[in-house]
Amino acid sequence: MAVTRDAVLEPSAIADRIARDLPAWHYEDGWIKRVYKTNGWKGTLMVINTVGHLAEAAWHHPDLTASYAWVEVRLTTHSAKGITEKDFALARKIEEVVGWQPGLEGGALEGTPADPRFAYIKYDK
Repeated sequence: MAVTRDAVLEPSAIADRIARDLPAWHYEDGWIKRVYKTNGWKGTLMVINTVGHLAEAAWHHPDLTASYAWVEVRLTTHSAKGITEKDFALARKIEEVVGWQPGLEGGALEGTPADPRFAYIKYDK
């Protein structure tokens, strides 16, 4: 039987996928979750807007909770009542875009200056 994009994944499969593909995320209470730490309100809004754009483009919408210096992203597929491939696909894209550090790639883009006046997100090491 072919697996559809809305097939609910078993908890063991979810744990394996998180460990392999999304180590900064965790599974709790039927959601895959991630907290992004920011340097303040400006960074928080930038993360929220980035996640909002990706979610709308994907037509798969997470729940968000935010405070001055953090954003929590929670994903589940409400229509399937569990975690599906949709959740992992969007989580990977969010992780890729929010965590992008062009200055580490050695290309034409310098990335955000190290000066604390310009810091907006606290990247994972």
